[in-house]
Amino acid sequence: MTRFTTLVTAASWTPEAEAIVRAAGGALAFMEGPLTEDALIAQLTATGAQALVLRGSPPVTARVLAAAPQLKIVAKNGAGVDSVDIAEATRRGIAVAVAAGANAYAVAEHAVALMLSLVRGLPRLDRGLRAGGWEGAAYRGRDFRGSCVGIVGYGAIGRHTAQLAAALGARVCVLRRSGLADGFETEADLARLLPRVDVLSLHCPLTEATRGLIGARQLAALPAGAIVVNTARGPVVDEAALVAALQSGHLAGAGLDTFATEPLPADSPLRALEQVILTPHVAGVTRDAAARVATLTATNVVDHLAGRALAPGHRVGT
Repeated sequence: MTRFTTLVTAASWTPEAEAIVRAAGGALAFMEGPLTEDALIAQLTATGAQALVLRGSPPVTARVLAAAPQLKIVAKNGAGVDSVDIAEATRRGIAVAVAAGANAYAVAEHAVALMLSLVRGLPRLDRGLRAGGWEGAAYRGRDFRGSCVGIVGYGAIGRHTAQLAAALGARVCVLRRSGLADGFETEADLARLLPRVDVLSLHCPLTEATRGLIGARQLAALPAGAIVVNTARGPVVDEAALVAALQSGHLAGAGLDTFATEPLPADSPLRALEQVILTPHVAGVTRDAAARVATLTATNVVDHLAGRALAPGHRVGT
């Protein structure tokens, strides 16, 4: 393989991933600061990078791709590529790759941790105790066991989330328009699923079909006291409608790891809602998962530039 340059949209990568690229004859370049179109174009031009590794969700638009004719592959250090113009990349012969399934267990654990924390009211209990309170016998919690968890998006993450929730005693129902779901109950229609669930857990990719999938009408269809967990992509949920449903008391809580705008703006009304748990898009960021994701991402880069086919499920588009 001839020498190549890989541009990473972060200040660093994992040592394992860097070693894979360097062993194949690759040089590494890193970029910090706002990940804007102009910044990407400047760095791609300056480095002449043949590979672009995405940490975060920088805008890899048609304009960016047009400015980098030497680019051969855009590899997401993760799974979501909604910030990439996949059609334009495909038209230009640029591969788009993901590290499929590498952090699925980590995200599923995070989703279930949010569910349990919200069902048992842990944030409120923690705040009350720190403020000098002691509810004691006055406390009346909810049971997770026996609750109905609705899973929207049944890829690797949705599957692992369903398995973990079921292992804890929840009833699981998967939105599945066709096919089986590993023995779990399925529902083909979202409108019929929503009134049945106590916890709605979102794991679908962001596409034009799923953007705004959960809006005011869908939130109103959930039973009073339901909980929404989103570890997918922020724009899958209409944030303004979610805030309204929480403020009205219709929803008991929400656990959010992704947002319409990231980082979450300082003036977001979500910050003021005590029944909401907010985490900064880190569901898949554990030590082990980060190493797996980065290793697979580096392997995708090296394999593609060497003319080898990517592992099944790792290439997006055609």
